[in-house]
Amino acid sequence: MTFSSKNSDQLNKIVHAAAQLFARQGYHGTSTREIARIAEISENTLFRYFDHKEDLFWAALRSRLSGLELRRDLLEGIAESASPEVVLPQILAQLVDTAILKPELLRLIAVAFIELHWKAAAVCYEYLSPMFSTVNGYLARNIASGKLRNLDSSLVTAALASTVMVHPEFSKLIAGAPAPYSDSKEAIRVYTKFWLDVLTPEPAFSTAAAQIAGAPSS
Repeated sequence: MTFSSKNSDQLNKIVHAAAQLFARQGYHGTSTREIARIAEISENTLFRYFDHKEDLFWAALRSRLSGLELRRDLLEGIAESASPEVVLPQILAQLVDTAILKPELLRLIAVAFIELHWKAAAVCYEYLSPMFSTVNGYLARNIASGKLRNLDSSLVTAALASTVMVHPEFSKLIAGAPAPYSDSKEAIRVYTKFWLDVLTPEPAFSTAAAQIAGAPSS
């Protein structure tokens, strides 16, 4: 189908309205009539662009996934095999900024896997697999070289993303837990320190010192 400039603008309004409503209310909680109202068109006009409500949902998700890619400085650090102390903050910075600047995207992904799981993996794989595979490859190489602890790189990759997506809300459920970060810079600093502490092997001299300190005196 070929769209005129006017039709293209109308299509963009429909997809934008759909993304907002699906992210806020879920797939089943959102009607095409409501999307049409927000997009300031009739429901009949909406169905000239999309045959089914599900088609509109995937268009909305793809619109938010489009353009999502690893930043140049992060790709350069990975390509140059920069140390985890350099690359890990870059990975976390991208995750934090995505969570803050694209909250609709995270909610749409959650809706996709919960309510339309039969296609969610394929759509997300198309856009997210290249990024996560690149990060996983970097972690695997550093694990193999001993720069990071001997852990499953795919689990670490998933845990990095999950920390950023889940921690701010989940921490509110833990009595005595510190309040979530006040801004993105603090979040990156806190998460970087945590993950470097977790992933970086304990220096040999520290281990030796601890063993000596724990040994009985002669």
